[in-house]
Amino acid sequence: KEIGADMNYAWPTAQIAVMGAKGAVEIIFRSDIGDPDKIAARTKEYEDRFLSPFIAAERGYIDDVIMPHSTRRRIARALAMLKDKKVEMPAKKHDNLPL
Repeated sequence: KEIGADMNYAWPTAQIAVMGAKGAVEIIFRSDIGDPDKIAARTKEYEDRFLSPFIAAERGYIDDVIMPHSTRRRIARALAMLKDKKVEMPAKKHDNLPL
């Protein structure tokens, strides 16, 4: 949604995040880096709290969480809905400057 997509779907197994849980946990909880059990627990907690597509759907980042077997039907329906969409671009103010 942030980059202007019309429809955003995710499967239930998707992970919606800027970076993986392991890397994020190692940055956030640097002090626990020597304890693999703590890191594993923090990673699981991070995945459950932030990477779930259901959380992303609640926050409006994706439109719906769909089952893999219904993907083709949902995409076809979205494309049919958008087939007559017209996008008006603002008039070009400036040409590219020679660099």
